Amino acid sequence: MEEKNVTHAGVRLCTSQSGMSGSLARLRRHFNDELLVRVGREYELTPLAERLLPLVQASLHKAEEALSLTRHFDPEHSRQRFSVVMSDYVMTVFVEPLLRVIAQEAPGVRIDFHPIVDGQLETETHLRCHDLMIVPLGYQIPGVSEAVMHDRFVCLVDPDNPRLVDGRLGLRDLAEMPHAACSIGRGNTPVGRQLETLGITPKVQVSTPGFSVLPFLVSGTDLVTLVPERLARRYEGFARCVAVPTPFPDVPLVEAMHWHNNRHADPAHRWLRETVRKVGASLDEPLDQEITAVDTTHAEHPFPELSSAF
Repeated sequence: MEEKNVTHAGVRLCTSQSGMSGSLARLRRHFNDELLVRVGREYELTPLAERLLPLVQASLHKAEEALSLTRHFDPEHSRQRFSVVMSDYVMTVFVEPLLRVIAQEAPGVRIDFHPIVDGQLETETHLRCHDLMIVPLGYQIPGVSEAVMHDRFVCLVDPDNPRLVDGRLGLRDLAEMPHAACSIGRGNTPVGRQLETLGITPKVQVSTPGFSVLPFLVSGTDLVTLVPERLARRYEGFARCVAVPTPFPDVPLVEAMHWHNNRHADPAHRWLRETVRKVGASLDEPLDQEITAVDTTHAEHPFPELSSAF
């Protein structure tokens, strides 16, 4: 009922499609109801299934609570499999240090990373399907949340962009330059809302469904893009771009982990949250430094400006 898809439900339960189809058939006979009906190319819940779903979820929640009272989690010997949703930006900056910690503490643990799916973030059903979601604060996601990583936005341009003066861009530059923009989830990004507050409507020439490709789009072009600072650091040496301060006060970006209440007391899940918390805290430390303007006049290496920007 959560997946509305027999194949996807089978994947979650490590069961074949035919096995799940047999289970659905038995449930249909038991309740004398179709439970899932085809609407176009998708399946939808029947009215009875809509009423059943929260009751079944609540029952499973109680059963999981009871089992977790005596359950012991040993990370060193565990073969646990976790499911985590995050943006391409978080995958780029967070996954590597997270996997290093897991390799040391829980070498047998597996994590499946999933991208953000627009329109599903704020549904309880979607949250139940995953152990954690790491997304920016601001979404109305049910359950429990905790901030785990902080970042701020910087401007990225080609180092030869004529708009750069003393390693800086001005508000007028951002108003007149063509932009490469990230279009992910609902609404505008925090820095996009800041530009709106300043009366600037970016001239978006190209948009992407995430942040990670943006550094490559400004290389060799007159485009400007605004990306999280940690992402700019990660792409040092991969794209010809230079990071410079925004011509307005820092715009913070806060990433938070979200989880469903039914996982709160689970020992394995508590270990996962604590691990994510530690990695986030370790990443937050370097941001105490101030980003400064960069000198682009004596560049021999294709991207020395990016490292000097921090």
